[in-house]
Amino acid sequence: FERALARFRPELVGFTAYSHESGTMKRLAGTVRRLLPNTRIVVGGHHATVAPADCNIPDIDYIVRGEGCAPFGALVAALDQGDEPEGIANLLFTGDRFDATAASVWPRYPDPRTLPIPRRDLWDSRPYSCIWVHENPRDWQVLFPPVAMARTSYGCKMTCSFCIVPFLSGTTHMPRLVDVVAEDIARIHVDHVYFADDENFIDERFGFELAEALERRGVKKRYFAWARATTILRYPELLRRWKEIGLDGVFVGFEFVTNQELKATHKGGTVAHNERAHDTLRRLGIACHAAFMVRPEYGHAEFRRLRDYVNAMPPAQYSFTVCTPSPGTPDHEAARPAFWCGDAYDLHDCMHPLTPTTLPLREFGALLARQIHEAGQRHPLRVERHLTRPWELARIVNADWRYQQAFRELYRDYPRELWDWPGDARMTA
Repeated sequence: FERALARFRPELVGFTAYSHESGTMKRLAGTVRRLLPNTRIVVGGHHATVAPADCNIPDIDYIVRGEGCAPFGALVAALDQGDEPEGIANLLFTGDRFDATAASVWPRYPDPRTLPIPRRDLWDSRPYSCIWVHENPRDWQVLFPPVAMARTSYGCKMTCSFCIVPFLSGTTHMPRLVDVVAEDIARIHVDHVYFADDENFIDERFGFELAEALERRGVKKRYFAWARATTILRYPELLRRWKEIGLDGVFVGFEFVTNQELKATHKGGTVAHNERAHDTLRRLGIACHAAFMVRPEYGHAEFRRLRDYVNAMPPAQYSFTVCTPSPGTPDHEAARPAFWCGDAYDLHDCMHPLTPTTLPLREFGALLARQIHEAGQRHPLRVERHLTRPWELARIVNADWRYQQAFRELYRDYPRELWDWPGDARMTA
């Protein structure tokens, strides 16, 4: 990074970061300030939007909040003219000019029709790939195809208490123009497209119109999307239509295995909804990525309940995270007084509990690693024992081991006095 700065000597440097990356972002900003004291430094992205006060430090000059295309463009234009960027919506100054009142108000999301189409020609997408799910995999199927991302809409109408999206979008769902999205996807040169929408199919009319537009253009790609269980149940024919044009898998936030936990987080669905949605996807031949969360207060009984539930489910791709509500949400504000680590942002990665665990921290991580291992045996590839290309199998085994090991050693990321919290409880898993 320092060599690149010395070679390029930029007049403006921009950083973007999620909350768990904010410490790194601020350290890099400090490096720029030390090596190039006259260079302007701007930050944007998720963390700058939800926690602007945390970015109000001497090593940062400007903070862009919300969708950054317009304010960042206006900032660049002003600096290019030698002017101070005054009066730009969703742009904050740092230092004495930091506006705490403006920082406390959520930025308004712009009309998606005003957003530019991604300049995909500006970066080399060849290194990007991810594991691709199939409900009915075949022998020797490519597991890690080249993948590009696309976004068809922004926002969500729901109000889950742990999720920041309703606050950023004002509980609205805003689709982009159908033809613009279809043209963008048509220009993608790889065959697999991972949608970055908060919820792909909550707008039935838009979903059908986009499917028709893609088919009309002769676009033949494979898709992976995100959808709520209730959306799947409400619009099964929309999912069927997308299956016809290439939808392979859907990420579904199951979250918890009890109605009590789902109700407490205002999920707007039930365990029965999750199960019926999974059955619907299987009937349609669409793979399900079932995502669950565990709470820091889980004990042996809760981990056992989760393990038994998942082991009884049909084959699927599963993921498990620690419930770490986003800054700015009601759940985050309620939990903040109980945060037990120095800089909670550094550990805000959905892997680390931010509040004290009921079990010793080492044991909590070990049980979560066990849950991940056992659920991995429920993947369709393993259940149906499909033949896999050796190098891809090696990649899966290595990634799986490293992921589990990260949870087993999770306690090492905390102060040493917390490693065996709460005391000398025995491992009884």
